[in-house]
Amino acid sequence: MSSVPFHYIDLRTFCYATEDDQRVEDALRLFLPEEFEITRADSTGHHGDRILILSARVENADEMRAVLESLEDLPEEEFAQVEDELDERVTENTEFFLTLSKQAAFNGAVERGDGITFRAKVEAYPAKKEHAIDNVASMLESL
Repeated sequence: MSSVPFHYIDLRTFCYATEDDQRVEDALRLFLPEEFEITRADSTGHHGDRILILSARVENADEMRAVLESLEDLPEEEFAQVEDELDERVTENTEFFLTLSKQAAFNGAVERGDGITFRAKVEAYPAKKEHAIDNVASMLESL
C-alpha cells in the first residue's frame, strides 16, 4: 500500500474495574506500531466503578500503514463482510468505523467484535461520503 487514504486513525478501548489494565493495553497494542504512546484517561461508571479509557491517535503515514497491516489478519469472511458494509461503516463526515474484539486481541488474534473502536478520518476530495467509500474500498483491496 503506497498511499494511506486517511488523515488519522483513532483506536480506543475501555478497561473496566474487573479487567487487568496491562492486558487491555496489550490488546490495544496489537494494532499499534511498536512503542506507540497510549493516552490514559480515568472515568467513573454509573455505579461509581472505575473505567480507564485507553486511546491512541495515529497520524504518521508509516504508522497508519502498520495499523492497517494488522487488519490483514482479519478472517477472510469478516474482511469480505466489512467490504460489503462500507455504506454503513462510512459516515457523512467521511469517517470509517470498525469495531474489533478486545477478547480476541487479548489472545493475539484480530477479529471483528466489541471492545476496541477503530475510527479513521478518510481523505476525500470533495469531502463526500461516496468519495470516502471509494477510497476505503481501494485501501481494503490493497491489503
